[in-house]
Amino acid sequence: MTQFPHARQHRGLRIRDAALKVASWATTPLLPTDYLDLIDPLRLGSQLRGRIVARTMEGPDAATLLIRPGRGWTGHEPGQFVRIGVDVDGVRHWRSYSLTHAVDAADGLISITVKRGGHVSGHLVDVIAPGALVQLEQAAGDFVMTRPAPAKVLFLTAGSGITPILAMLRNDRTAGADVAHLHCGPDAASLLFAAELADRAAAGQITLTPWHTRERGRLDLSTTTTLDALVPDWRERQAWVCGPGEMLDAAHELWGAAGLADALHVERYQPVLAAVGEGGVVSFARTGVAVQADGSTPLLDAGEEMGVLMPSGCRMGICFGCCSSLTSGSVRDLRTGDLTSAPPDGEIVVQTCINAAAGPCTVDL
Repeated sequence: MTQFPHARQHRGLRIRDAALKVASWATTPLLPTDYLDLIDPLRLGSQLRGRIVARTMEGPDAATLLIRPGRGWTGHEPGQFVRIGVDVDGVRHWRSYSLTHAVDAADGLISITVKRGGHVSGHLVDVIAPGALVQLEQAAGDFVMTRPAPAKVLFLTAGSGITPILAMLRNDRTAGADVAHLHCGPDAASLLFAAELADRAAAGQITLTPWHTRERGRLDLSTTTTLDALVPDWRERQAWVCGPGEMLDAAHELWGAAGLADALHVERYQPVLAAVGEGGVVSFARTGVAVQADGSTPLLDAGEEMGVLMPSGCRMGICFGCCSSLTSGSVRDLRTGDLTSAPPDGEIVVQTCINAAAGPCTVDL
């Protein structure tokens, strides 16, 4: 009797599934895939991971990590970011970092540059070593250069906000464009990638204007005066801006007031906080921990400060990786000011990264 190809395929799948079931009996409490992950954690079909290949300091406060992604990695566009999960003191934290490597690198590696500043970034800059595994998600984000590039471009960056812009430059996404780049940092010694940017300026790829905040203060975007002096034709340029939230907020207001909102592109890794609640005691039911939190502290931060194991993701209210059940009390959305209350004798799911206590509340963690 003729056996059709799809029948043979289904029979093969049944045999595979049966083999895995038998193997799982032999390896309990682990699964066969657990052993495969130990042997080849970057294999196709496993949870996407990456292995740290090298860590290189970029001045006193930042480091570039070279990472070999697992075989499920699908690539990225210059300017996009990757969410990385790293275990610190037994707790998995997720953070987002811009990718800076060439998209078609022959070595297949990707890279991020991390500036020291928090618990997780400090671990990545100072502690994590080559050979360590990190969790990865696929690249995301729309902070990319239009194709073809505009005739005139303005890059406005501060601190580690240079990283997505550097990716665009390293991948020749602005080839042929007139590029003005205003890059802010404390001083010449701590300006990230100052030497590389200077080389690109010398080669005529960009017109570079460093801005040293210790000498000149923060770049003032409250009026057009500073930009008019530094980049007189900034109104004629498509602008890509990446840096601290205060700078992004000021840029939104400035470009909007000039009627040029469509010419502004920003990259933001933190949510825009619009409301402050009254705060209260946050109780974490499963762990028995309670903490007094003010109305501007996300439940996620309050819990982590007390050592509560909190699920988290983007920390911006986008990925819903931090969702937990509110079983009593009320919380306030820090972006919108909206109030959410647990129903009587019930519970409601809230995002802990963008909600703060609005009076006493209890979270099922």
